[in-house]
Amino acid sequence: MQKTIFNRIILKLSGEALSGPQGFGINFETINQIAQQIKEVVELGVEVAVVVGGGNIWRGRTGKGMDRTTADHMGMLATVINALALQDALENREVATRVQTAIEMRQIAEPYIRRRAVRHLEKKRVVIFAAGTGNPFFSTDTTAALRAAEIDAEVILLAKKVDGVYDSDPEENPEAQKFVKLSYFDVLRLGLKVMDSTATSLCMDNRIPIIVFGLEKPDNIKRVVIGEKIGTLIGRIQKSD
Repeated sequence: MQKTIFNRIILKLSGEALSGPQGFGINFETINQIAQQIKEVVELGVEVAVVVGGGNIWRGRTGKGMDRTTADHMGMLATVINALALQDALENREVATRVQTAIEMRQIAEPYIRRRAVRHLEKKRVVIFAAGTGNPFFSTDTTAALRAAEIDAEVILLAKKVDGVYDSDPEENPEAQKFVKLSYFDVLRLGLKVMDSTATSLCMDNRIPIIVFGLEKPDNIKRVVIGEKIGTLIGRIQKSD
């Protein structure tokens, strides 16, 4: 068995990451690939919690003229759809999985209870956190930071369509430069659109490192967990770094 550098992780999956090349909705080939990667990481003995976004189905800013709170609640429901799809893909691979939602919907998922979530993780069950924080005006990035602090996760793995953090959009600027390491303060100061400022500040206050990487290769989640240097590391940078 390969040695891992983390024992408990939060994997943050954007809704766009689940949409695959089509850019919207759920791409089942993509979600099955992600589920297979998660299974391989669990088999290494790592405790895995997942936070899913909902941008592949609904974004609050889509509802022009709509009340922001209503639009955000619709976004929370979109994350539940993604969580159930991911749960199904994992269970098809015989990976024990629990979905916990910040908004109670007992017929389809457990309510979020911190101690129960930790207990599931200790039993090597994958826990998927859905419905954000349960509050409008907070992103699923902030949910990832909050849940990581609550369950004592050692790192947030931020899986995106791009392979790290750049100084500008690499799809629009072929000269964009990729960062290997960044401090939390650099992310805030430079206005880099990695996570929103609330999530970044929460990670900074709780000293939770963030690794931003792409899902373009089918084993990237495992590569990060075993310590390969891919993507961009965000955290407290020592003078020797």
